Amino acid sequence: MPARAPQPGYVPPPLAPEATVRWPEAFGTRFTLFVDTEEEFDWSAPLSRRARAVTAMAALPEAHRRFRAATVPVTYMVDHPVATDARASALVGEALAAGGASVGTQLHPWVNPPFADLPAPDRGFPGVLPRSLEAAKLDVLTAAIERSFGTRPVAYRAGRYGIGPATATLLAERGYRVDSSMRARYSYAGEGGPDFTAIGPRAFHLAPGLIELPLTTVYTGRARARGGWLYGLAGPVPHARGVLARAGLVSRVALTPEGMPLADALDAVRVAVWEGVRVLNFSFHSPTLVPGHTPYARDAAEVAAFWRWWDAVLAELARLGVHAASLDEVIAAAGESALPERARGGL
Repeated sequence: MPARAPQPGYVPPPLAPEATVRWPEAFGTRFTLFVDTEEEFDWSAPLSRRARAVTAMAALPEAHRRFRAATVPVTYMVDHPVATDARASALVGEALAAGGASVGTQLHPWVNPPFADLPAPDRGFPGVLPRSLEAAKLDVLTAAIERSFGTRPVAYRAGRYGIGPATATLLAERGYRVDSSMRARYSYAGEGGPDFTAIGPRAFHLAPGLIELPLTTVYTGRARARGGWLYGLAGPVPHARGVLARAGLVSRVALTPEGMPLADALDAVRVAVWEGVRVLNFSFHSPTLVPGHTPYARDAAEVAAFWRWWDAVLAELARLGVHAASLDEVIAAAGESALPERARGGL
């Protein structure tokens, strides 16, 4: 039987200007770090319910020590294999006890019960699931995190950035305060996932009591003012985006050490600050801390490069006067900016 073609991806409704979070002046320009704290799996293979190993979590204590020494609070976005594994959850618990850490929720639907017989492409994006199944998976995961860590999570990330039309309502109903499922300027529509090409790097009110903190992505280069148009125009043309980047015209750079060269990341940090982005949101996957688990850390040399990337980026943030913010600080500051009535068409 031939594989089913992916359906058109979900597109968030247009964002009204008044929905943008107006951070208090005293909050300054800050940055956050969300870590996708998850199982190991073969990134080149189909998603599998059996891929639940969490051996890379052994590297978490040293990573947390390094970030804590740099006064960088970390929000660990924990998924079901980590939350339900005694050793892995204990390591996250130790980070919480040490300070400088918060716990959030990351929903990988292919390893998160309850399960249903759905086509494989649908399992990667929780937002395309039937609403009742997305809700049931979210409830199972939220409860597992609360049992393991004694605290109810208030930050959420959909696996593969797979937010959908029901997600914000489901989160708000369960008391979540921050969603970080949107990867600004990216689209996964070709795989049946969401399209975030119209989403910029600024935080905004997603639903009453719930803000969206996208993974920060900006356009850099001499033509960055028209970056979205040029990048979209070049997309269908083989290698065109690479030509634009090599010519120094336009590059799309997300704030992550995974696949983003250091020089590009430093440039993106400067651009984001110059353009007035008040919260720069960084991210990476926990298995990248150990060689061989992700395409971004294939060996020890690439793990060492990962840490050099952080040393340089943190130094640049400090030079620019951009300080780290904890999850609690972000929620408190965002709470001072109420959701304007009818700010969004619904999500």
